[in-house]
Amino acid sequence: QVQLVESGGGSVQSGGSLRLSCAASGRSISMYHLGWFRQAPGKEREFVAAVSWNGGNTAYADSVKGRFTISRDNAKNTVFLQMTSLKPEDTALYYCTGDRAWTKLVVTSPQAWGQGTQVTVSS
Repeated sequence: QVQLVESGGGSVQSGGSLRLSCAASGRSISMYHLGWFRQAPGKEREFVAAVSWNGGNTAYADSVKGRFTISRDNAKNTVFLQMTSLKPEDTALYYCTGDRAWTKLVVTSPQAWGQGTQVTVSS
């Protein structure tokens, strides 16, 4: 079973930065595409960013393009989300996600989910 454990969340002022980390483990984890979803209270869970298993491809939601950067360190089986120029609307519970299929990770519900890390951005 794949395990994903997020860390790095916290509270920042508008315009600030945070880096989220996700430690991934499990059989063939190096072959999994990894990404991030987020969910704010009362809203639908939404895709944020994803990186392919070999790091060669990335995808971002329009709302975070130019502000967030996803990367991975396969030697440590860790994926990162560097968030800059944070806005109050970025406030949400951020989930690390993983799947062997790119389309499931980006478009539909991924196979694996972490428990989430809270990001709060004040105005």
